[in-house]
Amino acid sequence: QVQFVESGGGLVQPGGSLRLSCAAPGFTLDSLAVGWFRQAPGKERERVLCSTSSHGTIEFAESVKGRFAVSRDNAKNTVYLQMNDLKPDDTGVYYCAPICSGRYLYWGQGTQVTVSS
Repeated sequence: QVQFVESGGGLVQPGGSLRLSCAAPGFTLDSLAVGWFRQAPGKERERVLCSTSSHGTIEFAESVKGRFAVSRDNAKNTVYLQMNDLKPDDTGVYYCAPICSGRYLYWGQGTQVTVSS
C-alpha cells in the first residue's frame, strides 16, 4: 500500500498561514488522487480538499472555501495544502491519502496544526 507522509504543521496565530506537504516515498503522485483530511480533537476525521487524478480540485469542507488550496509539484513528487487565514476551528491533525473519499486503512501519522493566540 502507499504510505503517505505529512509535514509542515505547527502552531500559528489566527489569521496566519501554513503550507502542509504530502509525500509518498517510492510512489509517483502525479497520477493519483490525493485527498487532505483533518481530525479535530474529539471529532471524527473529515474530508477537506482533494486533488483528483486529473488534477482538478474538490472542496469538501465549506468552512475552508476561499482559504485553503491544494497544489502539486510533480518535480518534487509532493502535494501541498496551502492554508490561509487560519482559524481556531482549523486546529487538528491533518492527513493526506490516495483517495478523495471512502474508506482508507493506511493512514500516516499526520501533522498537527494548532491555531491559537
